[in-house]
Amino acid sequence: MTAVSKVAIAGAGVVGLAAAIQLAKAGVEVDLYEAKPELSALGSGISLQGNALRAFDALGAWDDIKAAGYPFEGLTLRAPGPDAPVVANLPDVKTGGPDYPAAMGMPRPDLARILLAHAERAGATVHFGTKVTGLDARSSDGVEVFVDERSAGVYDLLIGADGLNSVVRGLIGIDTVPEPNGMGIWRTFVSRPAEVERTELYYGGPVYIAGYTPTGEDSMYAFLVEKSQDRFGVSDAEATSIMLEESRAYGGPWNSIRADLEKGAHANYTWFTKHIVEGRWNRGRVVIIGDAAHSCPPTIAQGAAQGLEDAVVLTELLVARDAVDEALWDEFHSRRVPRATAVVEASAQLAQWQIDGDRDADAGGLIFGVAQQMARPA
Repeated sequence: MTAVSKVAIAGAGVVGLAAAIQLAKAGVEVDLYEAKPELSALGSGISLQGNALRAFDALGAWDDIKAAGYPFEGLTLRAPGPDAPVVANLPDVKTGGPDYPAAMGMPRPDLARILLAHAERAGATVHFGTKVTGLDARSSDGVEVFVDERSAGVYDLLIGADGLNSVVRGLIGIDTVPEPNGMGIWRTFVSRPAEVERTELYYGGPVYIAGYTPTGEDSMYAFLVEKSQDRFGVSDAEATSIMLEESRAYGGPWNSIRADLEKGAHANYTWFTKHIVEGRWNRGRVVIIGDAAHSCPPTIAQGAAQGLEDAVVLTELLVARDAVDEALWDEFHSRRVPRATAVVEASAQLAQWQIDGDRDADAGGLIFGVAQQMARPA
């Protein structure tokens, strides 16, 4: 017997789909509401650490995801300049354990497509073009969910996995919101030069970080992290021009990236944010997870992994218990809040050191310490 028999989920991103898969597999009736009209075919890539890969295995999706991505070990650091000299080749901590690669890159649309297929195959119903707009938690036994201003019925639980600008978070009276940290990032999706076999980062030069991650045999995504600016109104041509100019201090594989940009590769821009909802993430029969509950600069590539762990832990408890009670919420929060908080704080600290230009900061020690924590299952 499960603690829930009927669940609504807001948001069909990685986290919402993961929760839908696990609950539907256990026989729970799942309605997943996504405001976008369909899965986007656009997007760049995503870096996934070993603990994210371990979570995909728990979902039963690891084989499909592994086949669609580019697993790798280690990290290369380079310096600016036309020759892009290699400064160090570093090993990665296997945060997923010995059975998984240290890391993997893959196209975001492919990841979304695979998880959607698994959710629907498990029996979840995904409603695109529909948005959770209200709720009525009239009793301790359920919550009435309103979609596009109309009642969608009463559910045992509403899971808000609706991202940084979560509607569900506001509906339950949590006023913590993501705050910009002072960094902005340009991203582009390009072809992979044969020499790029793992993530490579360049520190120094005109931006904080220049880097790229392989996402497939013929693809990778590249990024430039700069001081945040109001770049959101620029045209596609202006975006490409800015990324081209800011990358000219970096040689090596960046020559190939610039060639793809000149041929029309699209560049997009976002700001980094950080936040953590302190204390409990639930209010009665409504709970927020993933980016709705916490976000951090991707300086240690743990954003998706932490959201996935939220989904896996929450659904594990909902499937194993026979009631949604205080004991369930106590265990969920004891397992997730400290761990997510540690990641947010470490990611924010590493970003701040880069903003401050702190050459004495022990960035390697910080990353290694967090990675050691993440190697333990959530």
